[in-house]
Amino acid sequence: MTKERIAHAGLASRLMSAEQAAALIEPGMAVGMSGFTGAGYPKAVPQALAARIEAARGRGEPFAIRILTGASTAPELDGALARAGGIEFRLPYQSDPELRGRINGGQIEYMDVHLGHVAQHALFGFLGRIDLAIVEVTAILPDGRLVPSTSVGNNKTWLDLADKVILEVNHRQPLGLDGMHDIYYGTAKPPHRKPIPLTHPGDRIGEPYLKVDLDKVVAVVESDAPDRIGRFAPIDEVSRAIAGHLVEFFRHEIRAGRLGERLLPLQSGVGNIANAVLAGLHEGGFRGLTAFTEVIQDGMLELIGNGTIEVASATSFSLSPEGVEEFNRNIELYRRKIILRPQEISNHAELVRRLGVIGMNGMVEADLYGNVNSTHVCGTSIINGIGGSGDFARNGFMSCFLSPSTAKNGAISAFVPMVSHVDHTEHDVAVLVSEQGLADLRGLSPKQRARAIINHCAHPDYRPLLQDYFDRAMRDSKGRHTPHLLAEALSWHQRYLETGSMKP
Repeated sequence: MTKERIAHAGLASRLMSAEQAAALIEPGMAVGMSGFTGAGYPKAVPQALAARIEAARGRGEPFAIRILTGASTAPELDGALARAGGIEFRLPYQSDPELRGRINGGQIEYMDVHLGHVAQHALFGFLGRIDLAIVEVTAILPDGRLVPSTSVGNNKTWLDLADKVILEVNHRQPLGLDGMHDIYYGTAKPPHRKPIPLTHPGDRIGEPYLKVDLDKVVAVVESDAPDRIGRFAPIDEVSRAIAGHLVEFFRHEIRAGRLGERLLPLQSGVGNIANAVLAGLHEGGFRGLTAFTEVIQDGMLELIGNGTIEVASATSFSLSPEGVEEFNRNIELYRRKIILRPQEISNHAELVRRLGVIGMNGMVEADLYGNVNSTHVCGTSIINGIGGSGDFARNGFMSCFLSPSTAKNGAISAFVPMVSHVDHTEHDVAVLVSEQGLADLRGLSPKQRARAIINHCAHPDYRPLLQDYFDRAMRDSKGRHTPHLLAEALSWHQRYLETGSMKP
């Protein structure tokens, strides 16, 4: 089994335990780790490193490292190292409760950054030196090329730029992944960049394998563990209503001649609302669609299987245990229909613009004028991060942001006078959708946007409050282009912090 997975004799000779590999990691190192939305992250070495850090801290020796990934990972990486006090700095996206708590507690420095920017910022030297890369792979070929795992993320960049490399070969990842990936090696620094030759989501422009300088590989570690991705919540009535509004809007755009029957390539965030939208597309009779997105989740896998989506390009999977079983059972089909790319390609502004991607992402809140907060609670506490939503919102054909109109049993309104944190400005937001309805903001002035959002998206409990604020702002604001009452623009958030509800 080991020989099948590690077929290069030289790299096989560097096989060692996770504990031995972790001993090669020194305090203060900048480490590029594989992993994207809980898929394809190293499982064994980070846990061994966490144990080593805990032992060092028990002796009174400080030990922390800088961690750069593709996106979120899992408890075995982010959670274990955060709990051990071993993370000094982290980017670009996270979702682990332990890590999040320490970031918001001020114990860990965190940089939230567009996922499409990470690789190029690293290449430009903006992120400093990358001392080490720890990358999960499915197998090592006889010539030393690497069969990628269930995510690609920034792995190409970490392998290229890191001084040293640890490869973690996961026997649990199916060998049928071989051939699913498309790794593009044509990127360069300005002024030597050339157009990326991709004009359809199904185009293959690279090669199926990752490359690594074999002299940089200091350790090869075997693991046998699944990706840790939880089950998604069932599609509820709120999610189904949001999906219904969006699917009907697509039908309207087809009738208006702005979209064809096959729409344009879809990008979809992760979660039950996204799954509901995907299910709605199938129920609405759409066929032959394409996706140019970041993550393949259960809903998209189902649409590929039933022919609704003919090809999907992404950088990672994010499948429930049932989704993993389905993928493994029909991997030959999915290998023909799915292409996994580096995230510098899946989230590339030029490609998103050229292909005309329709972005569909969740949000925390939107304000009267269409500014969107995707990341923070009350402006100060990070939830997960901006992820790739900005890559698609600014550059795509149309950006749609989706959310229930309220949260916390109605104590929080998703539509507020002014957002407490801005991730996507009004200039990048085309459509807002809640279970109440859909606001098409294209071609509208700020005041026209406000009326559309109040009338179509806000919950009935909050609609009069928003209308009252807007009316008074129209009367009392010094400027009438984007009228605000600055003394109370964030009063809803303050009221929530003080009373537990935005309602007066």
